Formats: sequence, structure tokens, C-alpha cells
Amino acid sequence: MLYQISKASKYYGADTVFEDINFEIKGNEKIALVGRNGCGKTTFLRCMCGEENFDKGTINMQNGTRIGYLAQKVLEHDEWTVEQELMTIYEPLFALQKKMNALEEQMATDYSEKIMMQYAQMQEQFEAMNGYNWQSEMNTVFTKFGFSLEDLNKTIGTFSGGQKTRVAFVRLLLSKPDILLLDEPTNHLDIDAIEWLEGYVKNYPKAVVIVSHDRMFLDHTVEVVYNMEYGKMKRYAGNYSSFTIQRDNDLERQQNAYQRQQKDIERLQQLIEKFRYKKNKAAFAQSKIKYLDRMEKLPVDQADTKTFHAHFTPAIKGGEKVLETDHLKIGYDHVLTDVTMKMRRGDRIAIIGPNGTGKSTFVKTLMEIIPSLGGSYLFGHQIEKGYFDQQLAQFSSGKTVLEELWDEHPDLDRTEVRSVLGQFLFSADDVFKSVDVLSGGEKVRLSFAKLLLEHANLLILDEPTNHLDIPGKEALEESLKDFTGSILFVSHDRYFIQQLATGLIRFEDGKAEFIDQTYDEYMQSEDAKPVLSSSHEEEKQATSEATRRQISPEARKRELAKLEKQIEEKEAELEDMRALRFEPEYYQDYTKMNALDQDIDDIHNEIAHLEKKWEELMEEM
Repeated sequence: MLYQISKASKYYGADTVFEDINFEIKGNEKIALVGRNGCGKTTFLRCMCGEENFDKGTINMQNGTRIGYLAQKVLEHDEWTVEQELMTIYEPLFALQKKMNALEEQMATDYSEKIMMQYAQMQEQFEAMNGYNWQSEMNTVFTKFGFSLEDLNKTIGTFSGGQKTRVAFVRLLLSKPDILLLDEPTNHLDIDAIEWLEGYVKNYPKAVVIVSHDRMFLDHTVEVVYNMEYGKMKRYAGNYSSFTIQRDNDLERQQNAYQRQQKDIERLQQLIEKFRYKKNKAAFAQSKIKYLDRMEKLPVDQADTKTFHAHFTPAIKGGEKVLETDHLKIGYDHVLTDVTMKMRRGDRIAIIGPNGTGKSTFVKTLMEIIPSLGGSYLFGHQIEKGYFDQQLAQFSSGKTVLEELWDEHPDLDRTEVRSVLGQFLFSADDVFKSVDVLSGGEKVRLSFAKLLLEHANLLILDEPTNHLDIPGKEALEESLKDFTGSILFVSHDRYFIQQLATGLIRFEDGKAEFIDQTYDEYMQSEDAKPVLSSSHEEEKQATSEATRRQISPEARKRELAKLEKQIEEKEAELEDMRALRFEPEYYQDYTKMNALDQDIDDIHNEIAHLEKKWEELMEEM
């Protein structure tokens, strides 16, 4: 057991955050911690890493276990360059290299076996610490988070808050703690970076605990899910989708068992009432009373199913043609790209692509927040726009929730306003909260309440799922699926895109391409060539096997010897390529090192393919 928490509790004054919860990490498990906003997930992570303490409970972990948490990695030196900051991670490696250099000088005159053994041990340790590839690794991770290599030479103080967070994230990943704690790691990352991070987390050689509302990210990375609900925690094996099925089945089984027991209790109580006052049945009635007293009453786990229920309705249907753009040039001081597309009534188009390619700029241009730099765009007849912007949703006005909505729609009466707010979970005294103290998720819900009252037939949404927990995202998906108008939305949430989009606009490398496909169809089309190639290979292999059955034993032996020779040659080639990793030409050039690693992976695959053929031939013989 790498790490274990037993009967842990946390209180803030009279409020219980969680109580008597158990948690464990075995080996290099990848674990998700899920639950609604405010249920205590982040508090739990902060207690794990020592930023806060559990009020009760015990922690057991292996000696020397290092825990890394993003909030611990604050960048304190604004005057340092990014490279200086990141290289502090490798100080133990540089110290070891210094010792190795000193030993190399000593070995020039001292040929003793003791010195040679000492050097060999250091070299093995140096290799285990990735000493020959650290520069390549640092550059790769850094650039995957949307930075250029030139940014390594910039001082930390010149970066924005969000960029500093990403640099801190890079630093955390490169430090490779034994337990990596990630709190909403996909926030502010584009789809390409999220997909890269998925692979990194999945192949991370140590344990990872993730708090995230990105359902597809969790599905692709974790093997264990802990669900936090009403201050309790329960462990489930499998990814997020598996957890939801198990959780639903658990609740159904519990509910059925509870109902059966309640019926049994009701039957026993009726028997007791019927016979308790009859002399010849009094003993029977008393035995049933004692049986009921001793019966262990089955609990029913509470499931927090509370979520908002909104019904977006357009005031007017609007024309069949919703939006057309013709080489619409977008940007601020220079053109980022130009967009040509057509949108028809009922379309739900997702705008996807890396950060900085112009996705939000495009929708801001359509909303006339920034001017176009050329080309044209035209909305159809009677098209009325409703706009949601993630930045505008973080408003601060000093008004109450009720005033914020009512001031924009003074024609509504108090009951109508409170009814709309109730749909978005603002009930009772919640409507008198100041908007300044609302959480990010609450502000987003209030923005959606405003959007609902606009009754637009075209919704233009910029990152609508940020700050929403999973139930909130699911509620928004269901609301938008039922919307009879059209939707144009920017999102990095692949699951949300998968559920909603009927078409895509892909922004990348200065181009904007309209794709008349769903997200699943688009992803399958990208993989179509390898799949077809794979099918073709399987067909060839089947034909080859059919032919092989007809050949003589002597021919099979010759083929077997040929395969063995090919495997030997490939293994020798693999060793030669591995040796290149220690050449300065490669370990000082991360581009060449990445290409070399890819070639090594290809040879691994070739060897595996040859070995499979060898095994099949051996079975036939």
C-alpha cells in the first residue's frame, strides 16, 4: 500500500465537510475524485499534500513518498527566466553529473575495479533519472502546454496569471512526485493539449489523483473512482463511465432492498397489531416485536440529483438561413484567419482548435464586440442572437441575484423572475445573495438565466461549460438538445461537443475549415486510413495463413528460420538506436530525440509483429 487514509474528518466551524472517510492508493493507480462543486474535493487534496490538516483520522504511507500538488508549486521568482525555474528540478541530476565528471578524471589514472564499479553505479542512477534526455523532456512538456521554446528565455514576471499557472503545472509534471495531485488539470487547455496530457497521465509511472469535471479525460485516464457525496466517500473500480453505471446499480439495489424490508416491517407490524391482545397469540406477537427491534434497518444512500432544469425557447422561429460568412477576416492588429461557412436553422456547430487560433475572436466579431478585418458575414431573416461569454459571466455589480436579473427584464413580475431563478437553483434566500459573493458556477447559472429570458433563436456560446460541475454540464446538454433554434459554440470539452454538435469548424495553422460531421464522425475519419490499412493487413495475413497451411513442413522450417533472423536483426537495430540516445547530437536536440523515440517505438512494433508470426508458425508446426 503506497498511501492510506483511515476515518478522516474535516470541519469548518459547525459545518462538516466530510466525516469518517477512507481512502487508499495502491501502486501507480490513476484515481479520480468526483462529486459536486463544494463537496470537499479540493479540501481533501489540500489535506493530502499538507496545505491543510484533517481534524481526525490517520495517514499511513511508505517512507520517502513525495506528494506533488499544483498549489504547492508557486513561482516565487518573477525575475528568473522560465528555464532557470524549470532547471531547479534537475539540480540533483546536475550534482550527480558533477560527481561522474570527477570520477572520469580520476579513472584516467586510476584503473581500479572499485572506481569502475562506483562509476557504473552512478551511470545507472544517472540513466534512471533520465539524465541523457532531461533537456528533450523539458522542452517537450513545455511546448505541449502551448508555449514556444523562445518562451523559456522570458522572465516569469512577463507572463499572465494563467500562463504562470501553466508554467507551474509544467514544473510539477517534470518533478515527477510519487503521488501527483491534479485539481482540474484540463482547465484552460485546448483539445490538443488535453489529449497529450491524457497520454502523459495514463503512462505516468507513479500514482495520480485527479479532480476533474472533464468526463472524457477521466474515461481515458483513470482506473479507480472515489465518489464524494454528503460528506461520505466510496471507492469504485473502473473509469468514470463504469462508475456511473455501478453507482446507478448500487442505488437501485439499495432502493429495492429497502422497499422489500419496509414491506416486511409493515407485514410484521400488522401481525403484531392483530395478535398482541389475544391471549393464545400474545407470545407470538411479543416474539415478532423482539424480532423487529433486533432487525438491522437498511439505509438508503442519498444521491445528490439536484440540478437546474432550463427550457430555452426562441420567441420567433427565424429564417432557414441563419448565418453565412464569406472569407471573413478576423483578428485584432493582424489577421488570424478567414472563415467561410454556412449555417442553417437547427444546426449546432462547435468551434474547435488550439488556443490562440481565433475561436473566441470569431464569435466576438459576429457579436460586433471587435470589428472584422475584411470579408463579410450576414445573419438570416429574423435571426435574434443570444450571447454567452465566459468572461462576461464573471460579473460583479453589487446587486442581489434577484436585482441582477430583474433590472434587465423589468417587464416581468416578481413571481416570474423568481420562477426563472428557481429553474437555475436560486431558491429561497439564495436570490438575495450579492452577485459579488457567488461562485464561478453560480455566476454561470445566473448568466444562463439571463440568456433564457432573451428567447433568442441563435445561441452563440463561448466556453459555456467552464465552472460547471458534471451534473451542471449534463443539465446544460439536455437543455440545449431540446432547443429548437441554432447554436454556435466554442468549447474544449470533447464530451460536451460529442453530445451536441451536428457540425464543426476547425481552427488551426491560420485556417478555418468547416466540417459537416459530428465529432465522432470527424474523429473516425481522421483514423480512417490506419483502420483501412489495418484491415488490409489483416486480410493479407489471413490469405497468407491459408496459403501457409498448404506448404510443406520443410518450407515452414525455412520460414521459421527466416523470421528468427529478422527478429535478431531488428533487435540489433533497436540496440543501435537506443545507443543514439546518449549521443550529444540527440540528447541536446529535443526534436531529434522525439523523432528517435518514435523510430524506436516503430521497431518495437515490428518486433512484436514478427514474434507473433513466429508464435503462430510454431503452433502450426
